[in-house]
Amino acid sequence: MRRRTIIGLGLAIAAAALGRAAATGSRGAAEGSAADFTFRSLDGGVIHLADFVGRPVLVVNTASRCGFSGQYEGLQALWDRYRDRGLTVLGVPSDSFRQELASAAAVKKFCEVNFSIDFPMAEITAVTGSAAHPFYAWAYRQGAGPTWNFHKILIDGDGRIAGSFGPMTGPQSPKLVEAIEAALPPAS
Repeated sequence: MRRRTIIGLGLAIAAAALGRAAATGSRGAAEGSAADFTFRSLDGGVIHLADFVGRPVLVVNTASRCGFSGQYEGLQALWDRYRDRGLTVLGVPSDSFRQELASAAAVKKFCEVNFSIDFPMAEITAVTGSAAHPFYAWAYRQGAGPTWNFHKILIDGDGRIAGSFGPMTGPQSPKLVEAIEAALPPAS
């Protein structure tokens, strides 16, 4: 019994330390940068997040058969509205929550036919657990990993996490739009 109490106390202390780090903004200082990561593109090739340094990127884990898939329309609207000002929307199809189609070709067709998606899309990618893509492992270490499909991670121009938004925060949510506008480079 005493051992459980000590382990529980240790976990509580660790959780409190993480909470303090999150509150002070220091949690990402030694964690590297989103620019360190790449994704395989749905169209072939590689998407280098380093190519977006100086501009914000909204990384969204998606799933075609999810009840939130209607958010694709709002994500496309964000891309249309802000891409000329520097925002990149990056869709990351994932079957981590068991709601994605079986192949990259099926995902691509679904997105094009149903939502006319033309923002960059990665290949089907694991976003949870031990198989999680390194970007998502990095995001989890900073308390920003997804808990479900259509989780949005906003990366600022310096490659840091500027915000993490669950699936209930839609693409047109004032909270998300304000965070995007704050992360955009100054208008020239």
